[in-house]
Amino acid sequence: MSSRALIKRTIKNMVLLLIFPVFILYWLMSFGGKSDGVFQSYSQFLSLLPGKTGVYIRAAFYRLATPGTSDEMSVGFMTILSHRNTSIAKGVYIGPQCNIGMCSIGKNTLIGSGVHILSGSRQHQFQDVQTPIQQQGGVFEKIQIGSDCWLGNTSLVMANLKDHSILAAGSVLTKPSSKGDILAGNPAKCINNRFDSNPRPSFQPMGRVVE
Repeated sequence: MSSRALIKRTIKNMVLLLIFPVFILYWLMSFGGKSDGVFQSYSQFLSLLPGKTGVYIRAAFYRLATPGTSDEMSVGFMTILSHRNTSIAKGVYIGPQCNIGMCSIGKNTLIGSGVHILSGSRQHQFQDVQTPIQQQGGVFEKIQIGSDCWLGNTSLVMANLKDHSILAAGSVLTKPSSKGDILAGNPAKCINNRFDSNPRPSFQPMGRVVE
């Protein structure tokens, strides 16, 4: 381990010790069946901490509070996690102003600013027109985001994204992808694949064509 990595690891361990009393308070407050509600409150508060200090504190808290989460990751300013049943692997970067639902995020995945990962596409039932939608309930699913993925700014995810995939900025993923897919649009469609030996021509904007 290099001296820089050793210093960084030492700082992270110190932050873990400092945040542990906060985690204990959260754990005590979670008794009573509303753990997600308490978790969201803590996530909202911690999301407001700026700079590197905020990044280290959020990483330490989520390592303690969410299963299978590494503290060697980065969660940006004003990014909120909605469910405790969320796992974030080593090397993940999550940009600012994201809303992260129930999901698992694989190693070294990059998530841009303003990305929303929903807990599936069936969170609200709406078949009964005699009952308000908010009273009909729904199903929360744990979305799987693979390793080495890249989710562009303001993209929306409602389905699983396989390893090595790319979701273009502003796209809406409604169906599961295949490994290495490059997806774009609303709803997102595969426009290429990183493992394709004969890649399709890249999209080119309208305008003057230079020979």
